[in-house]
Amino acid sequence: MNKYKKLVFNTGIFAIGTFGSKVLIFLLTRLYAHNIDPVNNGIKDLLETTLLFLQPVFTFALQEYLIRFGLDKEYDKREVFTTSGIITMTGMLLMALTVPLLRGIPALDFLKGYTILFILYVAMSSVRMLCQNFVRSRDMLKLFSVDGILTTLMLLIFNIVFISGMHMGVKGFLLAAILSDAFSTVFLFIAARLNNFVSADYFSKSLAKEMMRFAAPLIPTIVMWAITSLSDRMFIKQMHSDYHELGEGAVSIYGFANKIPNLISLVSTIFFQAWSMSAITENSSADRNKFYEKVYSAYESIMFIAAAGLLIIIKPVTSFLVPSDKFSEYSSVYMYTPILVTAVVFMCFNQFLGSIYSATKHSRNSCWTAMVACVVNLLMNYFLIPLWGIQGAAVATLLSYLICFWTRIIDARYYVPFRFNGGKNILNMVLLLSMSGIIIADVKLGALWIIILAAAVTAINYKALLITVNKLLKR
Repeated sequence: MNKYKKLVFNTGIFAIGTFGSKVLIFLLTRLYAHNIDPVNNGIKDLLETTLLFLQPVFTFALQEYLIRFGLDKEYDKREVFTTSGIITMTGMLLMALTVPLLRGIPALDFLKGYTILFILYVAMSSVRMLCQNFVRSRDMLKLFSVDGILTTLMLLIFNIVFISGMHMGVKGFLLAAILSDAFSTVFLFIAARLNNFVSADYFSKSLAKEMMRFAAPLIPTIVMWAITSLSDRMFIKQMHSDYHELGEGAVSIYGFANKIPNLISLVSTIFFQAWSMSAITENSSADRNKFYEKVYSAYESIMFIAAAGLLIIIKPVTSFLVPSDKFSEYSSVYMYTPILVTAVVFMCFNQFLGSIYSATKHSRNSCWTAMVACVVNLLMNYFLIPLWGIQGAAVATLLSYLICFWTRIIDARYYVPFRFNGGKNILNMVLLLSMSGIIIADVKLGALWIIILAAAVTAINYKALLITVNKLLKR
């Protein structure tokens, strides 16, 4: 199977698994909005985001180095899994000792009352990530996809039991996540026979050192992306505004507003899981640059068209996923979603460009470009949230992803030169932001204008998309 067919095939496999699991995740969003009040939903959102911050630190960027070394045929997969597992277990021990100390930080006071459950939440999520990514590195994509659906189904069932049935709120959410991750770990160990890859004899100090050298620049990279996400919530929770209401309730609204653009990241996740594997395995191929050009062209077109399509239906989708009949505060969520839709599009582009750094082993570039995004986000949050409230956080996120994208599109193409149409990218961005402005301002005949602008986005992108897809399929 050539590289193009393999990418299309792998994308299809991931689509089957990811789509099913993501649909269930969106049902959970509705369940949380119906059963947990805004303040506690804000705490839940902060716990989720804190996981994203702590996990790469204490797993030492597991998701990055495990795929990179697991796919590389030069390394023994038994050594890769056992060595990664010991590194992860060491990190989890350090995490368990650290989390209780974090409760003393005022901004992290939401950990109080949830410390033990949160430690288990991070630990089980990390162990599942270890097993899941190793299965993926062995090219067992069907099993990877089945696990995604089954685990999310278990998460839904446990949430219904603990939150809807037993009314356990945030503790119910944590228990559901812990048990569903434990289910996944056991399932993967049995189905993929991972016990055959575990033995003290397979631990390699030299491989561990090589993994750490590779991961060292990636740890701050992932942490800075997590800070970019966590800082929004922290600023909203801690800052004061003379014009807008902030606090944990506002964190909840912002958290739900971030859930809707996940419909866009669904498209990206399906593709990126397959693409990250192709980027590594095809890094040394003769026509690598052309391969990147064709794939990026199709990817960019899909993302812009998907974003425009979502903006057309943003109000009904938001009202369905985040109903406000029980908690009226949620009725304003749709106003903060449009800007975040555009932000997520550029976050996905950054992810694509980051795969270049990973494939070519220029992880330091990934680090400093992420630092640019982090610094911009922190500064913009500080200045914009007191003035614009939740919307200020959304704009800060967009600006940080945009600046990072333009930094990376210039820098990454030094390592993999491929053609890029900057004018087309800017035009698409302007059209999406125009649609966002119309939705937020509630312009007269806004629905008509949104459809017209969405049609323009489709007209700009559909031809390039069809040409690229046809070329990929003909291969």
